[in-house]
Amino acid sequence: MSEERCLPPLTPDEPFLPAEKPTMYFIGVTTHRSSIMRIFPRWAEYLGLGDVAIRGINLRPHDEPENYRKVVRLIRQDPCSLGALVTTHKIDLLKACRDLFDRLDPLAEVTGEISCISKDGTEVVGHAKDPITSGLALEAFLPPGHWERTSAEVLVLGAGGSARAITWYLLQKTHGNNRPARITITNRTLPRLEEMRRFHQMIGADLPLEYYHTPLPESADPLVGRLPPQSLVINATGLGKDAPGSPITDRG
Repeated sequence: MSEERCLPPLTPDEPFLPAEKPTMYFIGVTTHRSSIMRIFPRWAEYLGLGDVAIRGINLRPHDEPENYRKVVRLIRQDPCSLGALVTTHKIDLLKACRDLFDRLDPLAEVTGEISCISKDGTEVVGHAKDPITSGLALEAFLPPGHWERTSAEVLVLGAGGSARAITWYLLQKTHGNNRPARITITNRTLPRLEEMRRFHQMIGADLPLEYYHTPLPESADPLVGRLPPQSLVINATGLGKDAPGSPITDRG
């Protein structure tokens, strides 16, 4: 049953044919290696979803816009293609396909990224769930009042969609005084780092924020070393997941 539910991944080099059964897609880089391929069949069975499937779509990081449009058109046009989870490509996919969505949820509008595609009748909807889920993840392991009690900082390695979502959550004024003393963001390329700066300006960020261009892992090591005790370091890059390596060195 698991093999029937987990179909081989697609790549943009092949035709995207209509699904033969109700199908959810997982849009990533190396989707066939993801644990969701083992978990989804159990979810489907537990929830009584019937004869449904999940299928990965493997795209290159920062892929060609037309490849993103090919994916969204499949979901839009095929009645059995019901939606998708998006990882790695959250910002690039929305940039390439904004006109193919009938609407975005409020967080997707604010963050400029989507992590989930759903269908509401004939409408295709983009959602940004990462600001919610990243907040829940942080709350699950940080002690209550951690930031206010420690005056610790946050270092976010990477400036993609996940980093936008995490920093959006940390910057919310509803946390009162329980916010980091400073948030530092790094990235290997300058354009995405500048986009992050503009995003923070747009949402009215009011905490100390610093941005560093770190083209090599050793560039980020000193930023780790300067952090005060009980600070948080987040790997918001694809290194170690979608590509080998790390955003810092072993020394870092």
